[in-house]
Amino acid sequence: MFDSDTLLLNPDEHFMREALRQARKAASLNEVPIGAVIVHEGQIIGRAWNQVETLKDATAHAEMLALTQAESALGDWRLADCDLYVTKEPCPMCAGAIVHCRVKRVIFGCPDVKGGAAGGFWNLLQAPNLNHRCEISSGVLGEECVMVLKEFFAEARRRRQEGQEHQKGSAAPSVIEAASIFDGP
Repeated sequence: MFDSDTLLLNPDEHFMREALRQARKAASLNEVPIGAVIVHEGQIIGRAWNQVETLKDATAHAEMLALTQAESALGDWRLADCDLYVTKEPCPMCAGAIVHCRVKRVIFGCPDVKGGAAGGFWNLLQAPNLNHRCEISSGVLGEECVMVLKEFFAEARRRRQEGQEHQKGSAAPSVIEAASIFDGP
């Protein structure tokens, strides 16, 4: 659904809501629910969700897949006029790719104090010795982004306590309704 009022009044929230939709797709496929979108001149040119388990590929993070789509859309690996919206602070692998692609701005929902590379633990996106530095905006729809993660891991813990095997990357959608604290997989 297109919300032109939110786009005009707060484009960061508008595009983060699309990243949240991508994260929910990941959760429905039993992937860690992180979503990303890349915007160029007000248009989404890349969107993805985590697909590590589905693709059996450790590099299939939402950011990496969205970068590849955006590069294809522009016909160039340089994304200097693009903004990346992601529900959780990028990891070091993704941050390195983001810097390499020269993304202008990175907007994320919730921080990752244990391993984030946009100021949570490290700040690779603004490292002075690298060839590019990204602008960073954090906390956009942060509570919603945290809740998607909390719900996912609460459901995974519940299934494990009931003796059910967690189906990583399965095609069967799961409905996650209960919320609990997020403490990782």
